[in-house]
Amino acid sequence: MIAFSLRLAVSGGREAVARLLMIAAAVAVGVGLLLSTFAGVSAIDRANERQLWMNTGVKGATAATSADPLWWGARMDYYRGRTVFRADVAPTGPASPLPPGLSRLPAPGEYYASPALEKLLRDTPAVELGDRFPGRQVGTLGEDGLPSPDTLALVVGRTADEVKALPRATTVTSLATVLPHDCEYDCYGAGVHGDAMVLVLTVVAAALIFPVLVFIGTATRLSAATREQRYAAIRLVGATPGQVSVISAVESTLAAVIGTALGFGLFAALKPVVADVPFTGDRFFASDLTLTLPQAAGVVLGVPVAAALAARLALRRVTVSPLGVSRRVTPKPPSAWRLAPLVAGLAELGYFVGNRPETTDGQSTAYLTGFVLVMLGLVVSGPWLTMAAARAVARRTRRPAALIAMRRLADDPGAGFRSVAGVVLALFVTTATLAIMSTINANQGMLNGAPEVRKAIVDAPFGNRNDAALLPSVPDRVLARARAVPGFQGIALVHEDPAGTGQRSGRGIVPGLVSCADLAQIPVVGHCAPGAAVAAVDPYQLVGLVDASDREWPAAPVSEAEAAGLPVRMLYATTDGSKAAKEQLRTLFMKEFPHYEARLAEDWSSAGQKKLQGWRQLANVVLLTTLPIAGCSLAVSVVAGLSDRRRPFAMLRLTGAPLRLLRRVVGLESALPLLVVSALAIGTGFAAAAMFLKAQKDYDLVSPGPAYYGLTGFGLAASLGIIASTLPLLKRITGPEAARNG
Repeated sequence: MIAFSLRLAVSGGREAVARLLMIAAAVAVGVGLLLSTFAGVSAIDRANERQLWMNTGVKGATAATSADPLWWGARMDYYRGRTVFRADVAPTGPASPLPPGLSRLPAPGEYYASPALEKLLRDTPAVELGDRFPGRQVGTLGEDGLPSPDTLALVVGRTADEVKALPRATTVTSLATVLPHDCEYDCYGAGVHGDAMVLVLTVVAAALIFPVLVFIGTATRLSAATREQRYAAIRLVGATPGQVSVISAVESTLAAVIGTALGFGLFAALKPVVADVPFTGDRFFASDLTLTLPQAAGVVLGVPVAAALAARLALRRVTVSPLGVSRRVTPKPPSAWRLAPLVAGLAELGYFVGNRPETTDGQSTAYLTGFVLVMLGLVVSGPWLTMAAARAVARRTRRPAALIAMRRLADDPGAGFRSVAGVVLALFVTTATLAIMSTINANQGMLNGAPEVRKAIVDAPFGNRNDAALLPSVPDRVLARARAVPGFQGIALVHEDPAGTGQRSGRGIVPGLVSCADLAQIPVVGHCAPGAAVAAVDPYQLVGLVDASDREWPAAPVSEAEAAGLPVRMLYATTDGSKAAKEQLRTLFMKEFPHYEARLAEDWSSAGQKKLQGWRQLANVVLLTTLPIAGCSLAVSVVAGLSDRRRPFAMLRLTGAPLRLLRRVVGLESALPLLVVSALAIGTGFAAAAMFLKAQKDYDLVSPGPAYYGLTGFGLAASLGIIASTLPLLKRITGPEAARNG
């Protein structure tokens, strides 16, 4: 039977080939994107592994070996919002550990740079970046030591005494092989650790495959309706209704197999493109986009099997009579129990608010099953909601078109909902995706600080620690060079207050002293009390992200000359906001005071912004994929529905029903489930997003912006337009020849 079905699938001329290609194309797109998603997860894992060495020296990341110790001083620098990893090293013997990507350790006065940093150094004035790094470049860091082609990293050779003087310098006998659990300020390269991205990619995989399966089912129904005469001939020679269904299901399975093969080819073709998409804020190496054997086998076997099941379910109530009439067995009315999967999915997502699993794998399983249950619940409960809405409208309408449409929907709500199932799923995915993105953006998008704060640069000991070695003073030549930078506006020196003349901060930070003349140059952090010469300030609050120009600092009982003789804890400089001015000042401070770190407000949110950018990219991929497939599914479903009902419509036309009445019936039958279940899908999308955000980020849901409502309105309008575009088919398929007895 299967061999016979395969022959029939390809022996119908252009029409059969077009049908196969239509289903295969949809499967190919879904499979290609699904494989890209799986490969993205693998790429994140491999990128994480190759950056572990950057955490050498962090507690819990490095195991002891018998190698010669290596003096190691690592830090994270920034340039125009991009992170630059720097490791200063000094070997104590020939067996000192060697970072991956290097053939030898650099000698004092030498350094190795990553390809991206090497290019940046060539294209950037030295006063903005290159002057920070001592010595000369003698080589390039290899791919083995870089998580991404965009990684900015360098390994600098120094003497042991020079490394010892650096903050957090230590000796190590091996490089890090694990990422510590307590990985915050002291961890390097953790910005693309990607646990959250793995979780989101897992959910995206489910979001991509559902619309494709819906499309396969609707295309199979259309195929059955358009091949009615051939199926009737098969029935005349003794085929059973079940065998006819098998024939149609085999065609869809064949198309799915072809589409799966094409999907692997599409994945191979898209690999360079996917590698260039900065999902984690940086691009992937194309070689990292690999598939595991279980992933590949799961797609090869799972997609055709899912297609066969979708096709078989789509035809389970369709019977072709020996005279060529497609008839549908009237189904039992759906019960309210169909709401159970939807309620279960929402309940599962709600349970994990406050009970989030500890591991990434546990979170992936929890949220994946929750979102899949919700999407499955929308599909399962759609017929019941359609029936309830149709009955309610039928009780209140007296118009013939509305009455016929509602009675037909109430009689077979599954058929009415099936045509819009793809659009409903797309609206759910769109709503959940954009709601999550809007909320994350609202909570993290302003981390760069207020506009005036973004113009400032702060140079302070690493971590602004109280026990750090402070600058005895700032040479006049450094201040003169700072003032000579184009775009410089002002600078204030925050001196140590060892006598505690100011009040100690509630955070335990030793207060600082600033002359009021200096403070007047940086009004964004506040001002002195009237008549004061020196202000007592909290250094911790000086590095805040809000404009504090209205803050009044208390006067300190010391003279300006006495304060000027105290060690300098912090330099706070303001500019006109130009990137060149900020980076020149940063380079100057880093070169003159290597045991301090110069930071801009945008640096503190660099990792968060990279993740946010990656989530925006994923949102675009999901939206650009689900919406077109949903639109195609809607068009195919409406046409399939018309083909299924051409005989009843032809009989109505023979009894005198005008064509415009039938068009209103078809329009209402499609529009009611679309609008009713879409409202549920949108509300469910917001609810699922709210629970996901609360569980993962402890964020309250923020309403999406106008772009979401515009996109949703456009999607619904386009769906109604697709329905309207199929109505002219009624005239062609409901002629007298379609009214034959069956």
